[in-house]
Amino acid sequence: MSTLNLNKVLIVDDSKLIHQMYKLVLMRYKNCTLMDAMNGLEALDVLSRENGIDLILLDINMPVMNGVQLMEKLKKDGLYRHIPIIVISTEGKEEDTIRAMKLGAWGYIVKPFKSEALYELIEKVITKKSSALMETGTRR
Repeated sequence: MSTLNLNKVLIVDDSKLIHQMYKLVLMRYKNCTLMDAMNGLEALDVLSRENGIDLILLDINMPVMNGVQLMEKLKKDGLYRHIPIIVISTEGKEEDTIRAMKLGAWGYIVKPFKSEALYELIEKVITKKSSALMETGTRR
């Protein structure tokens, strides 16, 4: 069980199986609420209805609106720019990682991956976000 605080996570992936895999990893966070979206457009809908999302786990290759398009929209919007995004994709080329990081991703992991690797990346991102909030003296 993690000692870090993670209240709401938005999972954005077009595979229901992937959603289930992420949920198994996120069970380590006590009282964590998980929200699902099958593409970027659904994710925008969830974001418009839900406050206090702590983390987005985002696939790149999805129908309707892909992960890159979603990150471009979130980067432009001051309401969502602060939410950490971990990109989880089959795209493993260096330029894919660089592009995602330029668009605001806080982490990038290539499928397939070990659940422990995802957990460690989530811990790193949450710690980084907590440190940034303490430095600015704000809470989101």
